[in-house]
Amino acid sequence: MSRSSKVVLGLSVLLTVATVAGVHLKQRQDQQRLRDGVIRDIERQNRKKENIRLLEEQIILTEQLEAEREKMLLAKGSQKT
Repeated sequence: MSRSSKVVLGLSVLLTVATVAGVHLKQRQDQQRLRDGVIRDIERQNRKKENIRLLEEQIILTEQLEAEREKMLLAKGSQKT
């Protein structure tokens, strides 16, 4: 093999290895980004469920408070008469 063909072969191998390594690294980055996105989505869903639960709890407490206020107003009204 001539010297120039060895150089060309070496460069070809080097470029091929660099391309394969680059593609591999890009795939790993994409997979990690996808995993991070899935984790963020799960966390967002959990926060949404917790917020809904808290909102429902607040609604129940508000209804109880309003019922107690109504009872107090009725009790005060009956005491005056």
